[in-house]
Amino acid sequence: MRRFNPGPRVRFGRFPMAPDLTPAPFSFSFSGRPMSSASQVLRLLDETLGLQGRAAQFDAQTPLLGALVELDSMAVVSLITALEEQLGITIGDDEIDGQTFSTVGALTRFVDAKLAA
Repeated sequence: MRRFNPGPRVRFGRFPMAPDLTPAPFSFSFSGRPMSSASQVLRLLDETLGLQGRAAQFDAQTPLLGALVELDSMAVVSLITALEEQLGITIGDDEIDGQTFSTVGALTRFVDAKLAA
């Protein structure tokens, strides 16, 4: 059984160094297993668009662009940034179009392709 190491203790009024906040290339669920890319996409949609848990009911055929009022042009930019930062991928301007954000499934397939590259 692994023990939790809280890191260096504060001594003489000094603070320990800040942890490395570089995002991991994938996320872990509470069970310690890697989350699927579909779960990660749904989580990022929910967080970025402020859907308050509605994304949990989305499936691959759920339309996004043009169907969700929260997904406007600025939200698309925020979502791209979140995908890059949270999943450790790079998305070029010429790699995306309206089809990429047409459905949850299309966005998940795009993310899968980027993670496999």
